[in-house]
Amino acid sequence: MIPESRHDEPVRVAILALPETTPMAVYGLYEVFSAVGWMWERLTGEPVAARRMRPQIVAMSPAPIASAVGTPIQPQAVIAQVPACDIVIATDVELPLAPGAADRWAPAAGWIRSQLEAGAIVCSTCSGSLFLAEAGLLDGRDAASHWSAADLFRDRYPQVRLRPERILCDSGAEGRLITTGGASSWQDLALYLIGRCCGPAEAVRIAKIFLIGDRADGQLPFAAMTRPRQHGDAVISACQAWIAEHYDASNPVARMVQRSGLPERSFKRRFRNATGYTPMGYVQALRIEEAKQMLETGEARIDAIAAAVGYEDPAFFRRLFRRHAGITPARYRQRYRTMKDGGRR
Repeated sequence: MIPESRHDEPVRVAILALPETTPMAVYGLYEVFSAVGWMWERLTGEPVAARRMRPQIVAMSPAPIASAVGTPIQPQAVIAQVPACDIVIATDVELPLAPGAADRWAPAAGWIRSQLEAGAIVCSTCSGSLFLAEAGLLDGRDAASHWSAADLFRDRYPQVRLRPERILCDSGAEGRLITTGGASSWQDLALYLIGRCCGPAEAVRIAKIFLIGDRADGQLPFAAMTRPRQHGDAVISACQAWIAEHYDASNPVARMVQRSGLPERSFKRRFRNATGYTPMGYVQALRIEEAKQMLETGEARIDAIAAAVGYEDPAFFRRLFRRHAGITPARYRQRYRTMKDGGRR
């Protein structure tokens, strides 16, 4: 695990690109990790205190890597100049392997062994586990990889226990050796590492930003209330500040009208002009966001959550929640509880 003394510093992540590396996981991981700790606040206005991450694309040489799909990968540092990292990730390599590919990995293999010995969490995405096997890190251990690599493992790395059914696999070293299977498994790995190093709540926020996870129910289960538009209407701002603390109050729109000192019709017009929401739409959005937080983080019964956010009728709350989130409260809780568990099997 990352030492306590460094918990206020960014998590240092080295994304290793080999000559045979494909670009999807490299750039996907880089973008997702770069968003940790700040992107949510920019999109929603909700303050975030999560630890940041500092990803870096590293390689054996500074020259661009001509990937199999034609998109070049530009390293940001060479491994000889990279200090001890918190996380090192070996990303996908092109299959079938080109002749002599594994022989070219020797310098990087020695480097990644030293990173593991120094305490880093060492991971692979998809076929990148072949590199970890070549480095001797998976002998006698369970490992995940792409299903098409099964013959290579059987013939070249028979001491590795390949687990083709797994997506995220704890491969040992006291939880510091993680392998994944499947071309899109970098997303599962990203959420797992964010949850582990920066907190489960930040992993959920990042999943919502990038729509990582089950999208069978569409985009709404990932959506959150966006940052209200900036405006200069002091009366409406005061009402927004009040409702943020009293979203569960009964008759919330009538009480905001009363506090504003405006005629009801004028208040509703000014509120919509200022915020982009009707007053009731704004209240409902706040209440549903609070309900989501309670579903993600607690064990309270759904009827109790409905009451806590201002709805005496649980059936109405369920209908409203489904309209906003696209799924039922129970299904929402199940989705994000699974995500916070990290998916490690």
